[in-house]
Amino acid sequence: MSTSTTDTGSVQDSAELTAHEVNLSDVAAGKVRSLLEQEGRTDLRLRVAVQPGGCSGLIYQLYFDERVLDGDAVRDFDGVEVIVDKMSVPYLSGASIDFEDTISKQGFTIDNPNAGGSCACGDSFH
Repeated sequence: MSTSTTDTGSVQDSAELTAHEVNLSDVAAGKVRSLLEQEGRTDLRLRVAVQPGGCSGLIYQLYFDERVLDGDAVRDFDGVEVIVDKMSVPYLSGASIDFEDTISKQGFTIDNPNAGGSCACGDSFH
């Protein structure tokens, strides 16, 4: 009887989750891990999403989330879980997330082969 399913669907087993094609660099994974340790929150995951907005039509969203929603795709990078909602998966397939820490720029960057173009500020794409 342990193999039967219930109607409630209250907890989503990680074996049921699908994987996505977003890559997280070792540097970015280290930065995420460091931020989570600073916050003392090992229960959070990095959520990457695409939302309507910006001057080119779509913007990226990166934030920490404790939830795993129905339809989410999850991938683990040496203990750092990256979650993508099912609507964002096709827009982010093959994208790479990195972290830059230079004099001219500090922050997460996304290299997305699916972006047809971006705006001058670099915050949105189509």
